[in-house]
Amino acid sequence: MSVDGWNTVLVLGGIRSGKSEFAESLVTDAPVVRYVATAPEGDPEDTEWATRLAAHRARRPGSWTTEETTEDPRRLADVLESAEPNEMVLVDDLGGWVTVLLDPDHQPADDVATIAELAEAIRGCAARVVLVSPEVGLSLVPTTPLGRAFTDALGAANRAVADACDAVVLVVAGQPVWLKPAATAIEQAAPATTSTATATAAVVASPADAEPTPEVQLPDVLTHTPPATPPQEAGNPWAAPTMALPMVATGLVIQPGMELPMPNEYEGPQAVDRLATLDVPGAGLGVLDRVVGFAAATQGTSVPAAWDSVRVLLLHGDHAGGASAGTVAGESARRAAQARAGQGALARLAAESGASLQVVDTPASAPIEDQPALTPDQVESALRYGWRLAEQAADAGVQLLVLGACGAGTEAAAAAVLAATAGAEPPAVLGRVITDSGEIDDAAWMIRCAAVRDALHRTRRSSRGAKDILAELGGGDVAVATGVLLGATARRVPVLLDGPVGLAAGMVSRDLAGQARHWCLLADHGRHPAVRLAADVLGLTPLLDLRLDLGEGANALVALPLLRSVLALSAALPAHPSLDGGDDTDPGADEPESTDPSYADPDLTEPDFAEPDSTEPDFVEPEPAGPGPASTRADEQPASGWRAG
Repeated sequence: MSVDGWNTVLVLGGIRSGKSEFAESLVTDAPVVRYVATAPEGDPEDTEWATRLAAHRARRPGSWTTEETTEDPRRLADVLESAEPNEMVLVDDLGGWVTVLLDPDHQPADDVATIAELAEAIRGCAARVVLVSPEVGLSLVPTTPLGRAFTDALGAANRAVADACDAVVLVVAGQPVWLKPAATAIEQAAPATTSTATATAAVVASPADAEPTPEVQLPDVLTHTPPATPPQEAGNPWAAPTMALPMVATGLVIQPGMELPMPNEYEGPQAVDRLATLDVPGAGLGVLDRVVGFAAATQGTSVPAAWDSVRVLLLHGDHAGGASAGTVAGESARRAAQARAGQGALARLAAESGASLQVVDTPASAPIEDQPALTPDQVESALRYGWRLAEQAADAGVQLLVLGACGAGTEAAAAAVLAATAGAEPPAVLGRVITDSGEIDDAAWMIRCAAVRDALHRTRRSSRGAKDILAELGGGDVAVATGVLLGATARRVPVLLDGPVGLAAGMVSRDLAGQARHWCLLADHGRHPAVRLAADVLGLTPLLDLRLDLGEGANALVALPLLRSVLALSAALPAHPSLDGGDDTDPGADEPESTDPSYADPDLTEPDFAEPDSTEPDFVEPEPAGPGPASTRADEQPASGWRAG
């Protein structure tokens, strides 16, 4: 989770369980953090305790402010009540707070009343709060009256605070296990099978869901026969399922704080280091070595293969109200129909790249300046819809997803999401409005700015949770895109982002699963201010600076052949002879070079080096890896339109 998740979280754990480190990781991205230290200084002669406190202080960034509540336990409630909405409060920990509460200097004291005051302060706190507390309920009963009083008081405090918090997580041996809000669904899903341990409670089922899996539309837009690929097993070995999805009735529940897989942290750097050993005459691949490192990490190998099976997801959904000012009515529907028919820039580029193209209808979004863009039920359905689109792609053997969108008002919706998640000013992230005739429409741009401003004012007291942002501001296309990113992460499928909708989805997905951004690649920012800001926040450095503006998805497809070439070259080139001990001579070096100029005469017999049975050079043309483009499969059926959950 990031700073835009739940308002209040309780992190429980035993001694040396990693609970403090986990709690600190939850607030890493917060711009303003108030660290509330509750532990007393202790005996000056106790050097071990002083060392523990020093280690905690050393971990805190210099930008954090620290407050201590060791003098008066009731001060913790005052700190929470006075916190501002833009702050993040980290309380570490309640064990120290209870220790001070039971100190003889503060007796007689009403422990029950003080704990109740703390719980009430947590419920009414305007800031986001992360509280750390030791879990003592699994230990032995202390043999002293004071020890029993401490465990009883701390147990009562943990129960009261857990009831007041939006979420509770138990850290065991450094691994977080989320207890709230999905405990009931997890218990219901107990009979389901399990898979890798990295996906603890990532997706659980809800009996309220009754949504069939959407079909995949793969229009045949290829204008050439793709190269033959060697026979392979069905599916994509890179995208093997990382979890069994517990099903209670039908449907899925996508919840904040999911633990989804991360790319391989070792193979990426090894692949980049390997590039320095290749037999190339120049200095290497330049900034494109990041492509090799990204592919190696997501494929789990230091010699990554080029992406052969690529699917383009074009999300089509309009936003009503001022967000769509300056757009021609029906233009986005025309673009979507054009892509389905295999026409237009996106379809042509997909055909040239051998990529399949899927046009996805998303729910229309209401005017955000007047009302929420979607209902909560629509958000849940849109997230599941996008997740299943990614699952279908992985099951079909797709090795790379390209995420794009077309719709009226998408840029304004993305700007609103950025303003809510990154504190951006709408005019700074809203690009200029260009009409069909190529003119700049400043009046439409100002209407869009006003719509985003009014939407932010309307939601100023609303929660900034991921699903709340999607419902209030993001709309259908951003919600489906968020589901695609989460589903692709769960199935270890990398995503090539292009345009503000995909980047806005990346911002929202941080709260649902922070691992998602590590599976994303940004080819070009296209000069769009929202894309630039979101990429900076997400840590995505654009590979190129082509400044294309062909539409979402099309810009990425222009860069795709270059990225493929880089991967193919890095996989095929051998190591330099001086490094691998091989022969540094040419295959025909032992034959004397002919000095007869007649070798160029076309009527003469071909020289030996052109004979079919001559020795092949060291360089071998790489064979494409993985299944061919999914669009060549004849058994795929056109997709139905959007289905509400």
